[in-house]
Amino acid sequence: MSRDVLLVDPNVQQMVAMISDSLHGVAEVEPCSEFHEARKRLQAKPPFALVTNLRLQAYNGLHLALLAATTTTRCLVYADSLDLVLAHEVQRLGAFYERSSRLLAALPAFIKGGLPERDRRDARVLDRRRVSRGGRRTTDHSLLP
Repeated sequence: MSRDVLLVDPNVQQMVAMISDSLHGVAEVEPCSEFHEARKRLQAKPPFALVTNLRLQAYNGLHLALLAATTTTRCLVYADSLDLVLAHEVQRLGAFYERSSRLLAALPAFIKGGLPERDRRDARVLDRRRVSRGGRRTTDHSLLP
């Protein structure tokens, strides 16, 4: 099943080219490069998902995430660099925060709905698998000699 995704980025054609393979057969991407146009589209017909750059020239993706929070639209906000204050604000609005470098890997799971309703990850950690949690799972103890 193909889902509709509103993609908002000042360099939207470059982004569409970059993500088209990862979303082939998963989503129908509606590109938008301008904040005001994206806001109109979001209000007129809320898509299944909004994927927006945090930086939208004079505006930012938080404005769109706030608007998406009033609908059933899932929202993913991405950024080139880490800004913890804005990352936490994105999460507070019920949206997902992702760094641009991980966007291709994150998009299919985000669109297919394989993620929880809210982003509970620590935005400071790029890859959770590299974080030591200190301890073993109970099932691992039985495998020890």
